[in-house]
Amino acid sequence: MEGGIPRAAAEELDAADPLAAFRERFVIADPELIYLDGNSLGRMPTATPDHLRAVLEEGWGEGLVRSWEGWIDWGSRLGDRLAEHVLGARPGEVVVSDSTSVNLYKLAGAALEAAPGRGTVLMDAEDFPTNRYVLQGLAAQRGLRLHQVPSDLDGGIDLRQLRSALNRDVALVVLSLVSYRSGALLDMARVNELARSVGTRVLWDLSHAAGAVPVELAATGADLAVGCTYKYLNGGPGSPAYLYVRRELQARLRQPIWGWFGQREQFRMGPNYDPVPGVERFLVSTPPLLSLAAIDPGLTLVEQAGVERIRAKGLLLGQLVSELAAAWLTPLGFRSASPSAAERRGSHVSLYHPDAWRICQTLAADAKVICDYRTPDRLRIGPSPLYTRFTEIWDAMDRLREVADRRTYLSRPAGLARVT
Repeated sequence: MEGGIPRAAAEELDAADPLAAFRERFVIADPELIYLDGNSLGRMPTATPDHLRAVLEEGWGEGLVRSWEGWIDWGSRLGDRLAEHVLGARPGEVVVSDSTSVNLYKLAGAALEAAPGRGTVLMDAEDFPTNRYVLQGLAAQRGLRLHQVPSDLDGGIDLRQLRSALNRDVALVVLSLVSYRSGALLDMARVNELARSVGTRVLWDLSHAAGAVPVELAATGADLAVGCTYKYLNGGPGSPAYLYVRRELQARLRQPIWGWFGQREQFRMGPNYDPVPGVERFLVSTPPLLSLAAIDPGLTLVEQAGVERIRAKGLLLGQLVSELAAAWLTPLGFRSASPSAAERRGSHVSLYHPDAWRICQTLAADAKVICDYRTPDRLRIGPSPLYTRFTEIWDAMDRLREVADRRTYLSRPAGLARVT
């Protein structure tokens, strides 16, 4: 195929890839399928089935209730590993529990309770819908104003607009470090600094960042964060989320869902709620142990690879997507829908096309390429550095070009048939 980067260049990148061996540690059930949706659901590590089998057979099957001695603090132990290797936090600042949405509700509720007299919550108008719905509910319950700061679909929120919206009435700011739609990456340190200047806090959603880009919660003075484990951390469908609370803030916040896993001396079964002083006060109830167990193998791979090396490869993968799109797809009605500078993106790249939905479905059904669609007209391409090859990017973009050039997608229904 003429134009763009020759496939041999992608082959050379694969040959020099220091993370290449990690691909063999993931289940690749169909070698012909090109999977570029790791920012929605990561592949399954090959170690996961045996790890879960051991928990089932040796833990549940043989140990029965006796196994709880080894299970009960998994949320804290996994949290400390995330803190050290993925989130740039200190021991005792991260726990794994519940879902991202529930954790967002807990931390947002706690932060708002600790900011009496302030009447505004700020968020990115283009943030993930659940975040908006959670905050709409909290604002309605508390009689607060939810201010959605305008945001560019491709470039993300403008920090000048955010700064102009910040004042002493703002009780909380909620932002995603990496935009779910465009991949736009925010400057965490700068945003935290802006928030501190008016005495407020930022609650970060790290779902599209953790395991893909370096996160420095402690170094940037971050107060609060949540995120999921089933994207770049490869914890499995709907695997439990995590939450972070800066150590100095923990004893001052009381979350709205009081449960016995956050209770001091929980097995005394005391009559009144008395939360532990540490981050475990943000736990609620008995955790889903099998789902927690599934996080371990994926997290182990991220620890061994190192987030810095993952990020370095992610930048190269994204750049290859962007360069091939510019050379091959621009004449076919596509344009970039992500920040042009690679360092301002996470690990996924979005492309605009008016028929992005039908193209996405055609790629999956006819070309064996799984990527992603996001409203209103974005094709989201999400390589995962631990298992995506550079030649897969080249081949996927070549197949995308063929689908677009032949316009075979026009035979598919135009209406949105599902939302993911």
